[in-house]
Amino acid sequence: MPRDPLAPSLLQRRIYGTAGLTLLVGLYLLTGLTGHEPWRGDDARYFGPVFSMLQGEGLLFPAIAGLPFPDFPPLYFWLSALLAKLTATVLPVHDGARLASVAFTAMAVYWIARASERLYGRPARTPAALLTLGCLGLVVHAHETQPMLALMAMVALVINGLARVPAQPVGGSLQAGLGSALAMLAGGLSGALLTLPLFLLVMTTSPDCRNPRASGGLLAGLSVATILGALWPLSIQLTEPELFALWLRNEWNALTGDVISAGELPRLAELLSWFMWPLWPISLWALWRARRHLLELRWLLPLLSALLALTIVMAKGDLSPVALLPLLPPVALLAAGGVPHLRRGAANAFDWFGVMTFAVFAVLIWIAWTAQAFAWPPGLARHIARLTPAFSHADSILRPAVGLLICTIWVVLVWRLPRTTTRATANWAMGMTMLWCLTVTLLMPWFDYGRSYRPAIDSLQRALAPHQAECIASTGMPDSARSALDYYAGIRPTFTRDGTTPCRLLLTYTFRKPGDDKPAPGWHTIWTFHRGGGKQTEMFRLDIRSDSE
Repeated sequence: MPRDPLAPSLLQRRIYGTAGLTLLVGLYLLTGLTGHEPWRGDDARYFGPVFSMLQGEGLLFPAIAGLPFPDFPPLYFWLSALLAKLTATVLPVHDGARLASVAFTAMAVYWIARASERLYGRPARTPAALLTLGCLGLVVHAHETQPMLALMAMVALVINGLARVPAQPVGGSLQAGLGSALAMLAGGLSGALLTLPLFLLVMTTSPDCRNPRASGGLLAGLSVATILGALWPLSIQLTEPELFALWLRNEWNALTGDVISAGELPRLAELLSWFMWPLWPISLWALWRARRHLLELRWLLPLLSALLALTIVMAKGDLSPVALLPLLPPVALLAAGGVPHLRRGAANAFDWFGVMTFAVFAVLIWIAWTAQAFAWPPGLARHIARLTPAFSHADSILRPAVGLLICTIWVVLVWRLPRTTTRATANWAMGMTMLWCLTVTLLMPWFDYGRSYRPAIDSLQRALAPHQAECIASTGMPDSARSALDYYAGIRPTFTRDGTTPCRLLLTYTFRKPGDDKPAPGWHTIWTFHRGGGKQTEMFRLDIRSDSE
């Protein structure tokens, strides 16, 4: 049969597909990244070291409000501070800082896609990127100031480099070595443990890497990783040995602290089940299908990386969702290897399940908006009012109009999407992007009001107006609140020692119901600020010594 001259060529289809995927990734990453204040939790906490670097502090060893911050090495904060400085004329500092999250997430998506192509062939490349975007646990962290994204990206870089080793032993090993060194600069000892063992494990267990050229390349890559990875700790040890001791003690305590107990395994399984959805069922199918070939590099490499990441999570006993980000690249690769071989019925079920799931959640988001705008349904409206009692919904037709446009475009794309092997993964990624864009469009003002520290600190500054020259101490202040105090008001409270302080003013933070905590004898309260409701109530309280007035 003669070819239709109007039909697009293979090259044109690939160009269109790459352009569409790039547009989808950009829309997913950039929507909701800017236009809001640093939010309570990780977003405000990890902005602290970036702001300190912009003030010329903590350039080599991260700090928050003048105090060392040993939780992460500086790789993420360096890029975040650089991007904040470069975009300072067009974006607020906190918005510019979040661009580092875009950069590292985009790197992770790219390297996961490239590694998938090297391991499973070109048909797996696009599903790998789409599955990464569609991962349920990534969406929030990809849009906050989050240094764990840098570690996730470097894990993906190491896997991509090791996937090149059979065809390009030297180039692939050196790329993996550079990625491992950067992983140490992104995640400290955890980064080293996530990546360095892969060189030796691949070299000793995979038949694809047992030849002299591959083994020699892997040893060279391991040497590069070790030498370059040691540069930052060595520079800290030579310039500020007390900070090196603090960092090493913090890393060791994190890795040898609270190992996850048997009773916590169900919580870990629950966390994995929703965070890695929809990757884990496809990954298990892929491993079952390849059960007789697990020593081949294409299955062994991501499987070893996933086991290393899971082992570190269990060793740390950290059951927070962000701890699972380094697990995402290998699980996404395993899932990508299984997508081209899904049975037709399973692929169709996955496709329709995704469409119906995102449609239901889109309806729920609209209901949440109507509860704010029209107080319907009444029960949900009362719950929202209890959480944010002073929030006032702005009457504007723009947000619902944009929300309707987003839903319409999604319906059209789902309707017109051709029935290919990647349809289910494309629908899932588009559904996740639609849901995130709709959430940002309709609910961003409410989230920003409920999670920003700016109202609290603006109110505190007014209370402090008669006491500008006074010393302020603090107790119970989390890193996120200290970061916000420094950013918004330039306030750096001192810590109390043994419950005492020479300062006349004491700023207290509690996470409990108002009235549960009273000032100590000799103090009385001159200012309070409550945020949230029920079990989510945060309280700031400013006390002054009674005998000093």
